[in-house]
Amino acid sequence: MDKNTLFSSFGKWIAPINIVNFQQRIDETDQDKYVKKLTTKAYLLLFLHAQLQQREGLRAIADDVLSKEFQQELGLSSISPSQLSRKNNQVEPALLEEIFVDLVQQIQSVSGNTHSLRKDIKIIDSTTIGLCLQKYQWATFRKTKAGIKIHLRLVFANQEDVYPDKISLTYAKSNDRTQMESLIDEIGAMYVFDRGYVDYEKFDEYTDKGIFFASRLKDNAEVRHLHTFQLPPESTVLSDSMILVGTPQKRVDNVLRLIETLDSKGNRIRIITNRFDLEADELSDIYRWRWQIELFFKWLKQHVKIKTFYGTSDNAVRNQVFLALIAYCLLLLVKRERNSQHSLLQISRWLKVFLWQTFEQWIGRMDYQSKRTSRGRQKRN
Repeated sequence: MDKNTLFSSFGKWIAPINIVNFQQRIDETDQDKYVKKLTTKAYLLLFLHAQLQQREGLRAIADDVLSKEFQQELGLSSISPSQLSRKNNQVEPALLEEIFVDLVQQIQSVSGNTHSLRKDIKIIDSTTIGLCLQKYQWATFRKTKAGIKIHLRLVFANQEDVYPDKISLTYAKSNDRTQMESLIDEIGAMYVFDRGYVDYEKFDEYTDKGIFFASRLKDNAEVRHLHTFQLPPESTVLSDSMILVGTPQKRVDNVLRLIETLDSKGNRIRIITNRFDLEADELSDIYRWRWQIELFFKWLKQHVKIKTFYGTSDNAVRNQVFLALIAYCLLLLVKRERNSQHSLLQISRWLKVFLWQTFEQWIGRMDYQSKRTSRGRQKRN
């Protein structure tokens, strides 16, 4: 890495990426065997920069190379959009996935949970990204549409911050339940998911293995009440029961627990779980935390370049998803390292401002706390 870049804010941001290991994997896979100009490392840095800056297309990314600071880091003085396109199609997504997995492990090593309930919570959900059928025929979804689906497992880094610790990419027509095997696999953990993942056979399997879950029950599910638990006077939960779920032909063999409560819009919802050691209100709160994954998907689509893609091949699309997740993890690692109370969006805004300036300026901005003690202008009596 160039000395000037090493001490720049950009260098600080990408520092958690193990470039030595990345280069070793590139050599092992012959990824750059016939490359004369645009190396895979240069590709990684160029497209991470594009994610941060939300570049609109390959021409804009090519223009970024005109920056002298960036030229020193990339070892390039110019690049064409067509060269960027070819490289984007050639890079193996598995290489970027390995970077993502390594960054997740780093986040786990520096994360602390101040709230015991959040410690083992894992939220499961998916989001579909629509694509133009004419350009993405390999991702056929419906007669007139194409699309991919991002299946994520989200965990808490602390009281507020979340991050994905596992991902699966499929075509949009793939059912959510097909990914339960890969996303729900840790004994003792508590998985939270919506009605799309309801599977009676899996519920028995999880209960027998010691895997906990909480899910919203489908409206048409048949329930037989065995016992009603008493609720404390201050509880916001409507009812708490021990139940059996299903019909004689299709049912859950294990006894489960049903919590009835109201959602944020005042609608009555039913939450099913195999956990009996927590208070009803705690279980109600845990299910409400599922909304964090909706917010994460919204943040990812709005503030990281993922709504539109820089390429139309399967590789190009998968690469961009991993680049988006890598960019998110890099921001979170800086936030955790500085123990900053600022939002990731604000931290990324400051990074853009101080990108090629010394990282002390970016870090100083993050560490800055307003010294204002005045309460401002107040109304007179």
